[in-house]
Amino acid sequence: MKTDRPLYKVTCFITREKLGKKEILLLQHPTAGIQFPAGTVEIDENFTQAAIREAYEETGLKEFVTCKHIGHKDYFLPGKNVVLQKAAIFSRPNVSSNCWASIRRGVIVKKEHYYGDFTQISYIEGNKYPNPDYITYQITGWMESCKLTSKIQRHFYHLHTHSTLDNWEHEADKHVFKLFWSPINNLPPIVFPQNQWLEYVLTESGYLF
Repeated sequence: MKTDRPLYKVTCFITREKLGKKEILLLQHPTAGIQFPAGTVEIDENFTQAAIREAYEETGLKEFVTCKHIGHKDYFLPGKNVVLQKAAIFSRPNVSSNCWASIRRGVIVKKEHYYGDFTQISYIEGNKYPNPDYITYQITGWMESCKLTSKIQRHFYHLHTHSTLDNWEHEADKHVFKLFWSPINNLPPIVFPQNQWLEYVLTESGYLF
């Protein structure tokens, strides 16, 4: 049976001041658009540790003056699930069938069918996001339902730095990200649903950077 336990994630809003103006750090993913640094909280890791780790892993920055928890929001995935822990993919809905792949923690998958304690899932990745030209790979198979959830709890953090780097590249998750700063009041188009995260922080939580 699928669990009601959420998968915890963090989003990092990293800011600095330059020439009296506040700027926020963005990353250009090679295939998935402009984003904020974000990721999945590891097992036995607290949210603040996860925010600092993700900020470092995705940007290369090490020194942060502050790391403040802004708030959190629950999200539900209609018709989809997220993987709670690294899970084996089976060819049939039983663990004695052929195990031919695995999916890592934090990946969002589409649920296809249920059978007993198993869920048939599909993961499809295009060559770019959000409008792919073609499917670059896909996985369909059976996973133990206890390793899936439809709920994500995302925690938002504000980190401040005195970094003087303006534009640089950083390798993470087998991708090369392009990092750059943008005025908070004049942001470029940010990929969905990340464009809603900052809006939530500024409006519903009333946070001021």
